[in-house]
Amino acid sequence: MRVLVISDIHSNLEAFQAVLEDAGPVDKIWCLGDVVGYGPDPNACVDLLRAQPHCCVAGNHDWATLGRLDLQDFNPDAREANLWNRSQLTPDNLAYLESLPERLVEGPFTLVHGSPQHPVWEYVLYCSTAETNADYFDTPYCFVGHTHTPAIFHLTSGDNGASCESVAPRYEQALPLSEDRLFVNPGSVGQPRDGDPRASYVLLDLDKMIIEHRRVAYPIAKTQAKMVELDLPMRLVLRLGYGW
Repeated sequence: MRVLVISDIHSNLEAFQAVLEDAGPVDKIWCLGDVVGYGPDPNACVDLLRAQPHCCVAGNHDWATLGRLDLQDFNPDAREANLWNRSQLTPDNLAYLESLPERLVEGPFTLVHGSPQHPVWEYVLYCSTAETNADYFDTPYCFVGHTHTPAIFHLTSGDNGASCESVAPRYEQALPLSEDRLFVNPGSVGQPRDGDPRASYVLLDLDKMIIEHRRVAYPIAKTQAKMVELDLPMRLVLRLGYGW
């Protein structure tokens, strides 16, 4: 079984389409949340995701768009974009976002947007956070998003609790899933923040139990032109070109 693992589409249709094309045929999509927010195509992205065999968890921007989080906790650009996304989404797509769970378990994998401890809004950026979260999921592996940065954290158990090693993903190289517990972040489809503007995702082969991080270019200028025409914040427009 071949699974496409994605996160943080953020209403970027061109990036999402490029990922689907680059990944090729898959049996299912696992989406780690933040389908909407920031970008210019919230309905098209939700519609495209819903048209695929998939499961999805809620992200903080999904909740903010629904009014389930206080927008004052977001920076002004994110707040403005979320309000615009909210105004555009159809009742059916709002209901879909409302239905998303905070956490899913798929076999040996836990799926959350932020972290197992705080599924909607905690960043697993460092080993210290990964270690803190070791006791909050029971499966061998946990997929997380939210940071917009591809990452792998190996957790090992010891007398003093879990210890962690951060390993940089190697693109288009198969990584066998080890006996160590892992946090895996596929990076962001629609707004990468690691200095590489290409869309980021992971392919998971459940038969061979291997993962593969991938990047794919997409027509950034097309997305940016839509955002300019819709008068979305210029900082959000420009950052797509820098991958930050």
